[in-house]
Amino acid sequence: MTTTTPEVDAPKRSFTRRKRIGTRARTSMLIGYLILIGLALIYIYPFIISIAASFKTDAEATQNALSLIPDTVTFAAYERLFGDVPFPQWAGNTLLISTIVTVGRVFFDSLAGYALSRLHFRGRTVVFVAFIAILSVPGVVLLIPRFLILQQLGLYDTYGGMIIPLLSTAAGVFIMKQFFDSIPVSIEEAARIDGAGTFRVYWTIVLPMARPALVTLFILSFQGSWNELGHFIVSRQSPELNTLTTGVASLVSGQLGSGNQFPLQLAAAVLMTIPVAVLFFIFQKRIMNTTEGGEKG
Repeated sequence: MTTTTPEVDAPKRSFTRRKRIGTRARTSMLIGYLILIGLALIYIYPFIISIAASFKTDAEATQNALSLIPDTVTFAAYERLFGDVPFPQWAGNTLLISTIVTVGRVFFDSLAGYALSRLHFRGRTVVFVAFIAILSVPGVVLLIPRFLILQQLGLYDTYGGMIIPLLSTAAGVFIMKQFFDSIPVSIEEAARIDGAGTFRVYWTIVLPMARPALVTLFILSFQGSWNELGHFIVSRQSPELNTLTTGVASLVSGQLGSGNQFPLQLAAAVLMTIPVAVLFFIFQKRIMNTTEGGEKG
């Protein structure tokens, strides 16, 4: 008869426990991956349907809208976009406005954020609280007052009226202010001792350190202005000033033709999504917590 000592059984029990924990961890990881894959498919599936439907005929897209493989592959929708529909003009207007708005937001939001973070003036707290309050106001509430202001200033139905109100946002000022707060003031003292003014310190010392926040603000600003719809509806009327969002909206409303026109609408939606998607994937690693970037700086 053999006997086992506790010293011999202990390693076996420890190995069995580790094996059980490892199996449980792998099972949990597998379940987690399956859940993530399922959520990804839920979000990606409508976009895949859009791509597939853009290559269908009108009749097939209406009768069998959810099929992922067209019975007859056709490029008729894309040909119409660059033939019958002024899609290039929409894209040009959108690119022009988005570029100016993005540059303006990065500059003005960072400038305002630095002022709220570093300059001590009377009413600074009130101004910052006002910015926070604006963030809680739904954008649709401001559309009618914005339309009335643009009309009174003579900016309605002009590029200026479409661009100027978008050059700064409360969210962008808040992001930059929080980032500048995380940068030690002592970094600026050497430049001030050398006689540098406030703007020079901001431009040459602090702004280069705020690169993570600037990249984040750049991406969010470009994406927001590229996908803007409400403001462009109330700030313009001429078809020549249509952007991609208002142009696609006119396709959906049937202003540019009769019938469902699902392939045409989805082809336009797919094409207008590409630039923002490419920009996001290029800079996705740079979208980070701004306070974390400030602490590293």
